Amino acid sequence: MTKVEETRLAPRALPPRRRSPVRVLAWAGGAALLAAAVAAAAIGFGGDGTGTAVAGRTPPATAKVTRTTLTETKTVDGTLGYGEAVAVTGKSQGTITWLPAEGSTITRGHAVYSADADRRPLLYGTMPLYRTLRDGVEGKDVELLERNLDKLGYTGFDVDDEFTWATREAVEDWQEDLGLDVTGEVQPGDVVVADGRIRVAELKKALGDPASGQVLTATGTTREVLVALDVADEHLVRKGMQATVELPDGTTVKGKVTSVGKVATETTSGNDTVTTVEVRVSVSGLKKSYDAAPVDVTIVSEQRENVLAVPVGALVALSEGGYGVQVVDGSATRYAAVETGMFADGKVEVEGLQEGMTVAVPK
Repeated sequence: MTKVEETRLAPRALPPRRRSPVRVLAWAGGAALLAAAVAAAAIGFGGDGTGTAVAGRTPPATAKVTRTTLTETKTVDGTLGYGEAVAVTGKSQGTITWLPAEGSTITRGHAVYSADADRRPLLYGTMPLYRTLRDGVEGKDVELLERNLDKLGYTGFDVDDEFTWATREAVEDWQEDLGLDVTGEVQPGDVVVADGRIRVAELKKALGDPASGQVLTATGTTREVLVALDVADEHLVRKGMQATVELPDGTTVKGKVTSVGKVATETTSGNDTVTTVEVRVSVSGLKKSYDAAPVDVTIVSEQRENVLAVPVGALVALSEGGYGVQVVDGSATRYAAVETGMFADGKVEVEGLQEGMTVAVPK
């Protein structure tokens, strides 16, 4: 080999270069890994962009080009709980005569509290009752009442938006079973409406207090994690993404992103202002009874299956721009240009190589 050829292939100081098509690494620290991997050398190929094989000492470390699945993740702080609590407000006169225990679960048809010894049962729905339901009344609130009566086992009426004599008879049977005054009518203060079963978070009244005003606060019964996510990362998270939640004792459970907030909130601490959106993550398989706990949430943002990958440390910068690797072929080595893709788990997706090739990983 001539001195000219040796000079062309030898590493030299990294000159200014144009930006290569490497993706921005916001999730796994890939930018830092990339900088560390290529800071030591820049290789000039010239000609067709492929270095000529030359004999040399075996590199200190090597790795195979493998076909694998790369997964990008981000770990953020979260708080495990039951979601945001909402107020349950009494809408009738009287005195509180019974209250549930904090932490208890209440399902359809069961009492949320009692006023003057009359139970206030829970109905499922998304529309609060705002008027007295009686013969001749029509509307979505009538349908809500009839749907709940049907689910509770009362029959003889059609589930629609019309309150008929048949609806009145079902209401009378229901009131009799609850031990209430049999009127055949339902007033707004007679029931509590929620979109499903509820868990009592905190009692706001005591026995003997007036029944009007806030009686208690309640949450849903599904465990979930709330994450205040930096808006800079919002575009990388979407509903339905899988997640792993690490509990305070080190155990992990599966999770899924159920919602990504649309309203940004600014929080100031000292001289720093952070803008975040709320992300909700449902959890399953939770065996420990934590009412609330700080947790770490690892969200899978992207997966690339069946791609060729090499260790990030195998990359070298090219003076022409972009990146390459040192391919080891027996006692000879050569430099080959590659197109980089996803970075994850200390590896980088590459194009321009073949599975099973050996590449140098400089120490």
